[in-house]
Formats: sequence, structure tokens, C-alpha cells
Amino acid sequence: MEEGSARRIVYVIDDDRDIRLSLAFQLRTMDYDVHPFIGASDFIEQCHELAPGCLLLDVRMPEMDGGQALIEMRARGIDWPVIVMTGHAEVSMAVTFMKDGAFDFLEKPFEDAQLQVALVRGHERLAADRLRNEATRHAADRLGRLSAREKDVLRYMLSGETNKVIAFRLDLSVRTVEMHRANVLAKLGARNIAEAAVLVGGRLP
Repeated sequence: MEEGSARRIVYVIDDDRDIRLSLAFQLRTMDYDVHPFIGASDFIEQCHELAPGCLLLDVRMPEMDGGQALIEMRARGIDWPVIVMTGHAEVSMAVTFMKDGAFDFLEKPFEDAQLQVALVRGHERLAADRLRNEATRHAADRLGRLSAREKDVLRYMLSGETNKVIAFRLDLSVRTVEMHRANVLAKLGARNIAEAAVLVGGRLP
């Protein structure tokens, strides 16, 4: 699955051909990269090969309805914003979908402005997810540069221990601890322990 894509992608999942065509045309005029699917199972079969995007998901579809699709996507680790499209009589069902992890829902027929607001919010969420994932990869890369002993020193640094205490616990000289401490900060690209703590973010085993 492609990560970090900045394209504004929308996947339209609806078994009604006319609705798929209408939404695809409408969204392309809004400058979205649109990919229609005739059913949820078709999308799920391909989702791990697709770039992250927002989903417009119909509630009632044959074979796999919107609720089943949402549960299956979450089970597969697909956490993209899902905007449920629902008829008036299905609003209570859509509220249940929200509890199951849907991002938003639109009651048919919806206005262009409502659709645009939901998609803007959805893509803002995707952008935040990309930044968070990049930060996680960055931190893992920096932590991977530390030696086992430097990680030991870092654990004590994060718990607020002084160099003297760390030296005692690891059976090292204070000078050696100071050297490890300097190396840790340099490899993490941190100016101080506070920045190191933010970078590590609880990732150190």
C-alpha cells in the first residue's frame, strides 16, 4: 500500500451505477482523484494495493453492506476516513456505523457543500496520519542507530536519573556515561533530554 501520497483520493463504493457516475463526475470537477467501485468486496480485495484516501460508502449493497465493509476494513487495518452515504430511513443505522469507526455520514440527497466539507475534513485527517507515520518512522530510524549500551543509558536518562546514578547502576565510570549521553543526543538529533523524550515517545523497549 502506497504511503505518504498527497493526492486527494476518493473511493466511491456504491452498487448504483448512476450514483457512481454522478459522484465521480461531481468529484472530478472538485479536483479529486476518483476511483469508483461497484461493491465493497471489490474494494476490499484491492485495498492493500491502493493509496490512502477518503471513502464514500453506501449503506445498502448486495453481498456486503456498508456496515460489514466497515468492520472488514478495520479488521484489515484500513483506517482511512469512511463517509457513510445513507437514506433518511437509515440515519439511525449510520449513527451505529459512527460508533463502529465511520468518520462521518451524509444523508441523501446531500448538497455539494456538505460533501466538500466532509471530504476536506477527511483529507485533513489523512494528512495528520501521514505526518504521524513519518514521525514514527523517523524515530525508529534514529533509535536504530543507538548501541545496546546507549539504549540502556537513554532509559535511565528518560527516568530522570543523574549521570552518577546511571554510572552506578550500569557499573560504568561517570565519564563513560557522559560520553554515552552525548552520543545518544547526537544520534537522536536532540538538543536535550526533553527533545529526546518527545522523539522517543515511549517507543524504547
